[in-house]
Amino acid sequence: MDRKKKLLIVSHAPSLNTRTLRDAVAQGAGHEDIENVEVTVLAPLEAGPDDVLACDAIILGTTENLGYMSGALKDFFDRSYYPCLEKTQGLPFAYYIRAGHDGTGTRRAVESITTGLKWRLVQEL
Repeated sequence: MDRKKKLLIVSHAPSLNTRTLRDAVAQGAGHEDIENVEVTVLAPLEAGPDDVLACDAIILGTTENLGYMSGALKDFFDRSYYPCLEKTQGLPFAYYIRAGHDGTGTRRAVESITTGLKWRLVQEL
């Protein structure tokens, strides 16, 4: 049997609504119809480069804070960027934003960092 693929979900979920959103993403990723996928859900302040290096794909979740990603997700990127830069190029990723406005600045920020990492967006917003 093939090794299980590891999906990492790094999600900032400070409210009931954002936890519900995060849980729905995790539930969908772990659906019984999806085989050979191990799902790990971590808060951005708990996740780090070792988690990214151990995964086969990643989903990022963030709130929109003042037109930008959450500080917690930015902290995750700050700690993970250079340790992952050369080792995770091509990593499949998707992301979602819980936006209070239109999410444009948040989207731009996440895509700027993931473009620098050379991760591969696999699901458009």
